[in-house]
Amino acid sequence: MIDTIPYQEFAEEKLGFKFNDINLLVVALTHRSYVNEHKKVSEHNERLEFLGDAVLEIVTSDFLFRNFDYPEGIMTAIRAALVRTESICAAGKELGYESLVRLSRGEQNGTERAHDVILADCFEAVIGAIYLDQGYGVARDFIAEHILVKTETVIEEGLWRDPKSYVQELAQKKDGITPLYRTLHEEGPDHDKTFTVGVYVDEKQIGVGVGHSKQDAQTHAAEEGIKFYKSGKKALE
Repeated sequence: MIDTIPYQEFAEEKLGFKFNDINLLVVALTHRSYVNEHKKVSEHNERLEFLGDAVLEIVTSDFLFRNFDYPEGIMTAIRAALVRTESICAAGKELGYESLVRLSRGEQNGTERAHDVILADCFEAVIGAIYLDQGYGVARDFIAEHILVKTETVIEEGLWRDPKSYVQELAQKKDGITPLYRTLHEEGPDHDKTFTVGVYVDEKQIGVGVGHSKQDAQTHAAEEGIKFYKSGKKALE
């Protein structure tokens, strides 16, 4: 039998309420790999993740519809920025449930990227657990506190926009030049490579990004390039 006390303490301290069925939270933080390794455990969090993802989407969509008069395409992009893996993983880390997540030994030794995906999936599963145990209103308030609170930042900093398109727009506006990307370094085995990419405007490096694909690294480099221009700088100064 699993000791549920740490889970109930987490719920009371971090979520602000006591679960009626604490097993829902335990399952929400149980990865499939743990079930595969522990045959006496029968439930993992994928079904709760499925439910939580749907609740997260409707709550976010309803919030944007009621509070912003943007066209459908922009609201879709803002919603995507709010609920992307990186955003909800960060929210999960802020909540501090990582030590309660049940993983196989293999997954415990996995890459940082794999851990981030797992933490993001757990966040959605926790939403599903809250929805089932406490109802829609509590789940909505939880999402508002940990996800929707970031909406203004996403809008003001243009995080909803495609980074590569946005940095190109800024570069052409500020310097009259289209940025170029260069792979600076790659390391690791073929199944888990890490790429480092720089974004350049007229030979000046305005950002560097790291990712597990060249596309991811370019995206992160573009995000740094956006920060470069948002700080008021120009490449051709």
